[in-house]
Amino acid sequence: METVNALGRRKAAVARVFVKEGNGVITINKKDLAQYFPLEIMQYVVKQPLIKLGVTEKYDIKVNLNGGGFKGQAEALRLAIARALVKINPEDKPALKSEGFMTRDPRVVERKKPGRPKARKRFQFSKR
Repeated sequence: METVNALGRRKAAVARVFVKEGNGVITINKKDLAQYFPLEIMQYVVKQPLIKLGVTEKYDIKVNLNGGGFKGQAEALRLAIARALVKINPEDKPALKSEGFMTRDPRVVERKKPGRPKARKRFQFSKR
């Protein structure tokens, strides 16, 4: 099997994933998964599509991650991994789609508007 690549985005984070057959090693920006995401919950979010399909120990994953915060990066990586797994085996798509791993979350920060302190907040109104 040759290397399969995929792209995942969430908020400002972009994850480029390269998946090849191996023994379950996930390398993010030349660091180990546990080193890059010290929080257990973030490691779990990243591995969710692999756990769902039961292929955690089957593929080696190399990742280029940039932009955003750690939560956005973890969710971008989850989407990229799910997309790569579907490229490898298209029959897995319904299982991943039912869990919501194939959906690009479009929510981003709303821009600040002129004449306001934030996007929707207004300055205090003074009648007199």
